Amino acid sequence: MSGLRKTNKPVKIRSCNDNKKYGVAAKSLTELLKKGCEKLQLPSPGARVCLYADGTIVTEEFFQTLPDNTQLVLLCRDQTWSGVVSDIGQLLSTDRHAGALIEAAKGLLSDERSPKRRKILTDLLLNLEDKCEVEKREEDEDWFRGLDPRFKTKSDYMQFNCGSRIRSYVKELDAATKTIQEAAVRAEFLKTTRCLKDMLRSAKHNGSYFDRTAKEAHRLCTETGWFTCQGSFEQEVCQSFHSINPYGSRESRIVFSTWNLDHRIEKKRTIIPTLLEALQGHDSGEVNLDYFYRLLFTRDNLKLVHIVCHKKEAHHLQCDVTKIFNAGPDKRKGKKRRAM
Repeated sequence: MSGLRKTNKPVKIRSCNDNKKYGVAAKSLTELLKKGCEKLQLPSPGARVCLYADGTIVTEEFFQTLPDNTQLVLLCRDQTWSGVVSDIGQLLSTDRHAGALIEAAKGLLSDERSPKRRKILTDLLLNLEDKCEVEKREEDEDWFRGLDPRFKTKSDYMQFNCGSRIRSYVKELDAATKTIQEAAVRAEFLKTTRCLKDMLRSAKHNGSYFDRTAKEAHRLCTETGWFTCQGSFEQEVCQSFHSINPYGSRESRIVFSTWNLDHRIEKKRTIIPTLLEALQGHDSGEVNLDYFYRLLFTRDNLKLVHIVCHKKEAHHLQCDVTKIFNAGPDKRKGKKRRAM
C-alpha cells in the first residue's frame, strides 16, 4: 500500500510479565516481532503485539498508523493482555514491588498539583505503608499515639472501642426511664434494664466484634483486621464495596471511628418504645429479654456501615410481635439467657 509509512517507527515495547520498557525501531510489524522477541528473549512462534493501553491487537496495517513511541506489549502464545487493568491486577496480586511503589508514589506526590491525583497517591501510600501485620505497641508506636498507655496491643484497644460504642446504647435505656410516669411500670422497666445490663456485661459488651484475635463467629473483621461495610439497613450488601483496616495505621484507626454500628430496627424509634409498651400491664418476667437484648446489643440487629451508607431517616421496621413475650410460665422458668 503506497500510502503506508516505510521508514523506521520507534515504539516502546515490554512483555506482559515485566513492566520494563525497551525502545525498538522497525519498518514493519514482522520486523518488530523479530526484534522484540530477541530483545525480550521470548519465543517467536505464536508471538503477537497489542496496545498497552487497552489490549487491542496490532496488525501490519494498524502498525503503520501508530504514533511514534506508542507503548506496546509483546505477547507469547496463549498470553492475553487487558490493558492497564492487567498491570493493576499484577500489583494487587503481589507485594514484591511494594517498596518501589512507595518511593515512586512519594516522588510523584511531591510534584503533583492536581488535588484528585494527590488524593489517589495519598490513598495508595496509606495502603502500601500500613502495618496491619504487627500487633504490639512497641512494634507500631505511631498507631497508639493519643491512646491510653494501658492498651498494649491493637486488638485490646479495638475490643475496648467496640465495647464502648455498644455500652453507650444503655444510656438511651436510662433516658427512657425518666419518661415513665407510672411508678409500677417504671419499677418493672428498671428491673428489665438491670437484667439487660447484666447480660451485656457478661458478654464483655460484645467488644469481640472489632477484635481480630477473637473467634471468627464472634468478630466482624478478617483475621488480619479488614472490615467490609454491610450496606445500609435495607440492603443485603454494600453497593460501594467500602472496606477498611483500622489495624493498618493511625489514620485508618481514626477514620474507622466514623463507621457506625447501625440498628436495622431502630432502638430509639422502635425497640425501646416497644419494650415500654410491653411492660404496660406485664411484669418483666413475661417479657422476652433475650429478644430485646439481641435487638439492642448484638449483630442480630446491628450492621457495620460506612458513614455514607448510614441512613438516618426512619427505617420503618418493626419488632416481631411473636417474640416480644415469653411463651408461657413453664418456658420462662429456668430460661437460660444467652449473652452472645
